Amino acid sequence: MLFACIVLKKLLQLPFTVKKLILFILIILSCFELRANTNGTDSLVLKQAPQLTKSVIDSLKQELGAIIDDSLKAPVYTQIAQQYIKFDTISNRKTRVSYQNLAIANTLSALHLYSRYNDTSGLQTSFDDLARVYHAQHKYSQAKWFILQSNSLARIKNNNPAVINSLLELASIKTDIKDYKLAMRDLNEALQIASQNHYSKQESQVQLGYALYYDKQKNYGKADIALKRSRAIDDSIKKADEAKLIAKISSRDSVIQAKKKLYTMNSRKLSRLNSTKKTALL
Repeated sequence: MLFACIVLKKLLQLPFTVKKLILFILIILSCFELRANTNGTDSLVLKQAPQLTKSVIDSLKQELGAIIDDSLKAPVYTQIAQQYIKFDTISNRKTRVSYQNLAIANTLSALHLYSRYNDTSGLQTSFDDLARVYHAQHKYSQAKWFILQSNSLARIKNNNPAVINSLLELASIKTDIKDYKLAMRDLNEALQIASQNHYSKQESQVQLGYALYYDKQKNYGKADIALKRSRAIDDSIKKADEAKLIAKISSRDSVIQAKKKLYTMNSRKLSRLNSTKKTALL
């Protein structure tokens, strides 16, 4: 364990590639504690879960047990983990921690398989989920490590929306640990990418990030301004969507009217033709 962590620190100083990221994952799986026996806890937690979610998890587990090909198991582990992540905000602390630990355990199982088969999309989803759960547990070092891996992979893939999402999570973590200067840097970069690429929805999320950032610093004036900007962007998106819908309906109605007009003209022509034929027969 100690040796693996030392090697990891050395590797983190080197430039990123996808293959190196896979190697990091294999090492990190040995650095982070994972309870091998979660079956007893899993059963106890499910007894306390709402019936609908219990049914979903039971169904996913049955699906997992029926899969022979390991490469197909990872997405199911991810789905199970994301069911547990939904309980992140429940009031009972003991139950909440159990849900979070099961989310981590299933995500690490998925991560191991994603890394084996070089599934970068699956890796990124796992990084995001682990960062979210560790952040909720106030384990900021782990949360920061995983979201940085997500950010690095998103940059390698030139996936700007994913880069923005990871920057927002990273800024939130840094804000919680009062690293305000670096948090602002991440928010500013996220805003720049969103603005340059006209990602309106994500630009609204960035403004929410600013609002949370200023709220943590008790700068409620700036927090309120950022919140209003977010709402204004959301209103613009809503109006644009409504305009598109109206245009689509109008276009559809125009087509229907054109078809009706054509049908009426053809009916009249047919009627006149029939009248002419009758006259000729007389």
